[in-house]
Amino acid sequence: MKKLSVRDLDLKDRRTLVRVDFNVPLDEHQNVVDDTRIRATLPTIEHILRAGGHAVLMSHLGRPKGKVVSELSLKPAAERLSELLGKDVKLAPDCVGDDALSMAMDLTSGECLLLENLRFHHEETANDPEFSRRLAGLGEVYRALSA
Repeated sequence: MKKLSVRDLDLKDRRTLVRVDFNVPLDEHQNVVDDTRIRATLPTIEHILRAGGHAVLMSHLGRPKGKVVSELSLKPAAERLSELLGKDVKLAPDCVGDDALSMAMDLTSGECLLLENLRFHHEETANDPEFSRRLAGLGEVYRALSA
């Protein structure tokens, strides 16, 4: 059986939840030092947006051990991705919860949302099924990428 690619799917007006690897090095001013991993995701993200889909991206950064650590926010990655895409990338204040759900549901065709660091929740490294269910509720299509 042929493995489906994101290019095989009808993405128009659908939220595509994409696991990306934005675990990128930051300098002391919270600037992305090496954007190789972000650039590697561009073909998939651009395809989703061109197809009229809504990209909901999730990643981790560092090892905050289930605590919110402002220095490990994905904000610098969102800003760099915005520059590379030439369009605004929204950053959810959390990866689950009412705000993240509302932001994902409010996306329109061609918009992109990056969820805040998954590892701000200890459930991410514990493979918690309820946490996974809550994340899955943010998308209608799922795609995992690796750098």
